[in-house]
Amino acid sequence: MKELTQEELNERVAILRRFRTLLEQQRGKFREYLTVLEKQQDSISNENTEALLAHTELEQQVVKNLMNLQKVIVPMRQMYHSAAPSEEQDKEIYALQDELSSLQERVLAQNKINRDLLRVHLGQIKMQLAGLKNPYRNLTSVYAQKQPVSQMVEVEA
Repeated sequence: MKELTQEELNERVAILRRFRTLLEQQRGKFREYLTVLEKQQDSISNENTEALLAHTELEQQVVKNLMNLQKVIVPMRQMYHSAAPSEEQDKEIYALQDELSSLQERVLAQNKINRDLLRVHLGQIKMQLAGLKNPYRNLTSVYAQKQPVSQMVEVEA
């Protein structure tokens, strides 16, 4: 086995710390996203459209942050695997990655529940709209009444 110099060891430690920090940030974002989705489910059930709109905007921000974080994590994961051989991999990293994958599954499940609830709610709204009747449908407008109009004009000189 090859001896590591202090510089290589410091580099590996720095990569490990940064990778762990990024994974912890991602875990926090997933937890935040899951909380938003759960509150969004309550808003859908209570038919609170203003809260639903606010949750949707917050959800978009969280997803954007997650995507930006993922762009950094992918290359960092590659650096981590190239710097630390598989025998030396940290158990904490595996635990974080396992927790992240379980959080992802929970987020996807909650997202599916919300989509199904919204689909049902939209169906109900469409049925209500179809059931509405316009009371003025067959009535002519007050402004469209036909007035007798003369067709001949008498001109005397």
